[in-house]
Amino acid sequence: MNNSWQETGRQKMGQVIALAGDDLATLSTGRARPSLVEELRVEAYEGSTLTLKELATITTPDPQTLMIQVWDQTVIEKVAKAIQASGLNLNPVVDQTAIRLHVPSLTEERRRELVKAVKQKVEAGRGMLRQIRVDLKKNIDDQKNQPGVSEDDIHSNYDQLQTLVDEFHGRLDSLEQGKTKELLSL
Repeated sequence: MNNSWQETGRQKMGQVIALAGDDLATLSTGRARPSLVEELRVEAYEGSTLTLKELATITTPDPQTLMIQVWDQTVIEKVAKAIQASGLNLNPVVDQTAIRLHVPSLTEERRRELVKAVKQKVEAGRGMLRQIRVDLKKNIDDQKNQPGVSEDDIHSNYDQLQTLVDEFHGRLDSLEQGKTKELLSL
């Protein structure tokens, strides 16, 4: 019996977890984190768009401040404009060699909105996991009529598939709980 579906499923589900984790990392929690801005796209040079992490070093000197040290001073104003246009509600303060960003504390209302956003993002991840499960179940079903494949083999594969899905649902749940706890405990 062909069990290649297990490795394929584990890989695809792992990608969903990574995607969900990256997606959750972009949510502002009122705490300064480089992941908040490092993927911002900046049109640094004529016809060339780069991410902020490709243009600068991003550090957190304190829990409320991000310090962005742009390596090429000729693009510092373009970086500041990209931050202002990002919709993150951050006001860049441009020094001669760096940009400071003060990350404002969250209001209770904003925290609740972000918790809802976390739930939506995690639910989108669950939807992707469900689709992968459907595809893998179809793969198992296609093996039913092959010679040498018993009903016990099929049921065993169904059980293994459910165990795999449960494992990755648990990972999604722990991502959700961690982010929700972070949002509500600030």
